[in-house]
Amino acid sequence: MGIKEILVFLVEAYIVVLILRAVLSWFPVHPGSPIGGISRALESITEPVLAPVRRVIPPMSAGGMGIDLSFIIVLLLLQVVAIPIIRAL
Repeated sequence: MGIKEILVFLVEAYIVVLILRAVLSWFPVHPGSPIGGISRALESITEPVLAPVRRVIPPMSAGGMGIDLSFIIVLLLLQVVAIPIIRAL
């Protein structure tokens, strides 16, 4: 397995982690529960990437709820930009 395959694997694994964080955000998570630990771990992995995007493009207000576009932007950048560049190496 070469460096290109490792990079593609890491980017694709990060996409899965982003999606898991998004799905868990739809459910109430109690701090002491096992899901709470998983949620904190996913947040610690994804927040360093999402936070800078969120500072540039803050969450939109829609019907009394905030829609966080940073997730969508990071996901699209990884899918549309990063993976094809890595595969072209």
